Amino acid sequence: MKRNAVMKLTLAGMFCAVAVVGSMFSFPVLGSKCAPVQHMVNILCAVTLGPWYGVGAAFVASLVRNLTGLGSLLAFPGSMLGALLCGIVFHKTKNIPATLLAEVFGTAVLGGLGAYPIAVLLMGQDATKVAFYAYIVPFLISTAAGAILSAGIVYGLRRNGMIAAMQESVHEPSREKASAGKERA
Repeated sequence: MKRNAVMKLTLAGMFCAVAVVGSMFSFPVLGSKCAPVQHMVNILCAVTLGPWYGVGAAFVASLVRNLTGLGSLLAFPGSMLGALLCGIVFHKTKNIPATLLAEVFGTAVLGGLGAYPIAVLLMGQDATKVAFYAYIVPFLISTAAGAILSAGIVYGLRRNGMIAAMQESVHEPSREKASAGKERA
């Protein structure tokens, strides 16, 4: 059990590092920094680690991006809600296209709406000048680019058997395999 936790934390840390480094390739759209690599990482976390590690990696990546000046406070709702929704969808369905769409919807719509109170309350945006749906379009652009990028990576890794190998290495072995291993020893 400890080995699995260490493997999951290691993989989540690597994904987090990729998201932070990838945020150097961001572009501004309507007041937010669009970082498509974060959304790619959300989908990879969903497919390999599950929703809770995905949310954790998104939170830590957003925190590090903010501390290093590579992101804004708007990174938190977009990345975390996208990671949660796509993680849940993949966990329940194992369907890659549905997972990609869940990331786009979670980040663009839910994250975009969640960014509004943060922009007004914490970032000093004037509520009379910013519509409550103002962040949906920039978040949509960012997450759609990340979903397209991750689709190519996920399908490529799946074709080579790497997704299955990664999933197997981080998930607990079944009781049957564990008992079979004890019998052999």
